[in-house]
Amino acid sequence: MNASQGIELSILIVSWNTREILRDCLNSVRWATNGRAAEVIVVDNASEDGSADMVEREFPEVRLVRSETNTGFAAGNNIALRMARGRWLLLLNSDTVVLGDVLWSSIEYLRENPAVGAMGCRVLNPDLTMQPTCFRYPSVLNLALLTSGLGRVPWPRTLGRYQMRGWQRDDEREVDVVTGCYLLLRREVYEAVGGLDESFFFCGEETDWCRRIRAAGWQLRFAPVGEIIHLGNASGRKWSSRRDVLLTTGLVRLHFKHGGPLRARVVWAMLWGFNASRWLGWSLASLFRTDARVRREHFRGVLSHFGDVWARASSCVA
Repeated sequence: MNASQGIELSILIVSWNTREILRDCLNSVRWATNGRAAEVIVVDNASEDGSADMVEREFPEVRLVRSETNTGFAAGNNIALRMARGRWLLLLNSDTVVLGDVLWSSIEYLRENPAVGAMGCRVLNPDLTMQPTCFRYPSVLNLALLTSGLGRVPWPRTLGRYQMRGWQRDDEREVDVVTGCYLLLRREVYEAVGGLDESFFFCGEETDWCRRIRAAGWQLRFAPVGEIIHLGNASGRKWSSRRDVLLTTGLVRLHFKHGGPLRARVVWAMLWGFNASRWLGWSLASLFRTDARVRREHFRGVLSHFGDVWARASSCVA
């Protein structure tokens, strides 16, 4: 990074107990930004695996923040956003590997498309298959299609509308939501709409942010200008059934905020029905298969916290 030229790109990474894959991510970022006007900010959310020490020791060029508590994805990114000096701001997950020239191709795309406020690139699984990371808004209809299983029916294609199934993310499109594993935006967008809503601890914060960006008059786009590899849920998978509870809370909170208590109740009931049907199905399967017991207990654990889901989602509405 040539500091005399100013900072063009700020890469913001929030990490929680992802030391080894964070190292891979930072190595790929170091290679991709070598000699370019970029900065990297890592907010470590009270990791217990030595992640922060590794960053300090092996990546001295990184601006490291050691949080004393796990503040969540939204709050962690807001810390980094307030510190960022770049014209372009990139949310990047710690479980990603940046490939080729995707960072600078993404910036060039935004330069050439001034109406686009934020964008995502093509994301690959570790086996290099396509990973869908941009979606339509999770409306009541879209969630109904998803939880009923109709969203997986190949025809008619409109049933897969929520996850935009059947699209290989190989052409440019306007989308409702780009996930935060790779979300690049203009500084003026951040200054106009503010940071992520910190009442979302895990899930919902990117969707809410994207909605606010679009409401402010900016387009949100997917463009296959380059690729990254995303392991997926490297931190989130550690939560087990608590992860699904947090996901549910985020979705209910999202609808409470943007649709009111009635719509939020409908979403809560829909997700309760989804988890209850899975618990019942795996309970029946466990009569014949011992391996089904783990999944039965998983959904039992999720259902046992559904009262807390409503209390938390409704109490944090601004």
